[in-house]
Amino acid sequence: MVRGKTQMRRIENATSRQVTFSKRRNGLLKKGFELSVLCDAEVALIIFSSRGKLYEFASSSMQETIEKYRSQVKDVQTDTSSVEDVQHLKQETAIMAKKVELLEVAKRKLLGEGLGATTIEELVRMEQQLEKGVHLVRARKIQVYNEQIEQLKAKEKLMAEENAILTEKYQVQKHKATEETRVDVHVLEYGENFDVETELFIGPPETRMKKKWPK
Repeated sequence: MVRGKTQMRRIENATSRQVTFSKRRNGLLKKGFELSVLCDAEVALIIFSSRGKLYEFASSSMQETIEKYRSQVKDVQTDTSSVEDVQHLKQETAIMAKKVELLEVAKRKLLGEGLGATTIEELVRMEQQLEKGVHLVRARKIQVYNEQIEQLKAKEKLMAEENAILTEKYQVQKHKATEETRVDVHVLEYGENFDVETELFIGPPETRMKKKWPK
């Protein structure tokens, strides 16, 4: 008697569903075992029932097989990512090359080159761009001039302060030198060794000097 073809859909009857699960689970585990023995293949099967119960089969070590699987999947993902990255970089390079080409053409036109096929609208737009650029350059030039003027003013102020300090030092040194010269002249005039007069003397100064240093 030929069995009818089983429809691939969920079995609604719980008992029939459990019986089918048990039969097919055992058959799948058996097929895995046969495949590993007949073909010397590394087989690992993991099955969870609808209630979460675990059934497994491994021809060697389940953990080692899982690690090998993870390694293989990671390598495949890395290779795929590398190919996608290369394609993305190629696209970005092509876009950048096109932009550079357009910028080179625009630069030549702004320099007055290759204007043969330029329309009047493009010429007007280029003229406006050049006028705007000239305005910005002049504004920047004025700003730089003002900054340099401020720096020179600050430098001039600093030099004036230093000059005032040096002038003050010079005046002090000059006054000191004048005092020392005055003392030296006095010594030369009256001799190196002279006594300081400490006694009380009544009379004109010239009388006192004649008495102290007779000619």
